[in-house]
Amino acid sequence: MLHAALTVARRLTQPAIALVMVAWPFIIWFGITHHALAWLLPVMVLLLLIRLRQARLRGGPLRLIAKGVALTGVVLCVASLVLRSHHLLLWYPVVVNTLLLGMFGASLWSSMPLVERIARLKEPDLPPAGVRYTRRVTQVWCGFFIVNGSVAAFTCGYGDTDLWTLWNGMIAYLLMGALMAGEWLVRQRVIQRDVS
Repeated sequence: MLHAALTVARRLTQPAIALVMVAWPFIIWFGITHHALAWLLPVMVLLLLIRLRQARLRGGPLRLIAKGVALTGVVLCVASLVLRSHHLLLWYPVVVNTLLLGMFGASLWSSMPLVERIARLKEPDLPPAGVRYTRRVTQVWCGFFIVNGSVAAFTCGYGDTDLWTLWNGMIAYLLMGALMAGEWLVRQRVIQRDVS
């Protein structure tokens, strides 16, 4: 009975946690504009701690990223509550982009870049052309994190919560989606060329 209840709770919390991670800018915007951070932040901390625990239990190349992102959210929420400064919460996208840049960039100096590790989960015997391609994709993502993180930092410093929310809650996600779609299209062409 307890195991079934835990399974149901896990299934319910996973979508809520994913929503918190993706909707961070809108949640923070709502909390600031409606003076609701006092009750929102403890709920977010709880969900992020659950996410941190889940990330510790799973394996794979994205585990460190998931742990880092969840820990960043917890630290910023707690610091904001303790210091009573909502401005700290605006830096979440900047810290996440910096964290991702560090992880993707550092992997370029290793024997296997992060995108290659992810690709090898589906295709363990990646051909040499695929290895070169995944290295290039890792470099492109590093460029994206530099640009996105810089603009996110500008929106923090500018001090307009609506502009911050527009960039970090909408434009950045649209650009990320466009990059993913573009990369998928290029990958299909590379695969077709290698097959021909």
